[in-house]
Amino acid sequence: MILFLTSSPCVAGEAALNPVNGFVDALREALPEGPRCLFFCSDPDSPELTDRFAADMAGAFAQAGMEFSELAVCDGRNAEDAPWLVAESDFIILAGGHVPTQNAFFRSIGLRELLQGYEGVIMGISAGTMNSADEVYVQPELEGESVDPYFDRFLPGLGLTEIMVVPHYQETKDNMIDGQLLYEEVTIPDSRGRCFLALVDGSFVLCCGDEVELRGEAYLIDDGELRQISAEGDCLVL
Repeated sequence: MILFLTSSPCVAGEAALNPVNGFVDALREALPEGPRCLFFCSDPDSPELTDRFAADMAGAFAQAGMEFSELAVCDGRNAEDAPWLVAESDFIILAGGHVPTQNAFFRSIGLRELLQGYEGVIMGISAGTMNSADEVYVQPELEGESVDPYFDRFLPGLGLTEIMVVPHYQETKDNMIDGQLLYEEVTIPDSRGRCFLALVDGSFVLCCGDEVELRGEAYLIDDGELRQISAEGDCLVL
């Protein structure tokens, strides 16, 4: 299995793959010609959004010269078909969206177990990247989540990587939630005893067997401390 962990794979505001940090070249090298793509939703009950997102991604790959031979979507309409959909795919995309909602769907269909031994290529987008981890850090996103004593900030994920990614750092680093600074008062304290990797859009992690590379700008949030570990254009072996 080859795994791409992205914050966002596209150019900001466009349905076009972002070539920075060698991302498009790495995809071309990893994917077979005319891959059969399976797109997993973030919300199983939002079919129109899922279909639009899947179509946009197919268009972006086609524009970059990587047209899919088949495109299937898995959401609440066909959740029971997940086993054979996975088995018949060469390339799986895990959509972005609300992390707990997607996590609950993945667990309901047993996706972690279905992906054991998968030999194709997987790409996570934002929430899909976060849910790829063995233990998922669920950074509070919606108002009320950071102060809700029943909101679980750590959930079991797909077990594809040990890396807990926090995406869109360039957009969210100064955000407020529930009257608190998202990073200084929520995320950084949550890293006590743990380690998160904050990615900016355009950066990604490439996992191929035991080889793990970080490409582009990223920040390490480790046991209550945040520091930059790489810049755009860098390639760092993790």
